[in-house]
Amino acid sequence: MAQKQFKDFESALTALEGKVKALEEGNLPLEEALKVFEEGMALAETCSAKLQEAEQKVEVLLKGADDKMRREPFGGEEADTGTDKRRDDDVPF
Repeated sequence: MAQKQFKDFESALTALEGKVKALEEGNLPLEEALKVFEEGMALAETCSAKLQEAEQKVEVLLKGADDKMRREPFGGEEADTGTDKRRDDDVPF
């Protein structure tokens, strides 16, 4: 049976939680438990990949070409109006 493709992390995680619950209850026959385990492992890989994608996006958004972390105005509105008085080294983390 083909693994269902999940569009978002939350739906994949919910499906994974359902598989874990079914296995923890311990009421599945061995063959069914193995099938559910395999499906759960595939879901765990999907969740991990989606988390990695999100982490990379955040990293790209926060790290400049010089590898320094910086704040960037959302959509460029502040940069256009000149109201942003922050400096790159004002980042609170």
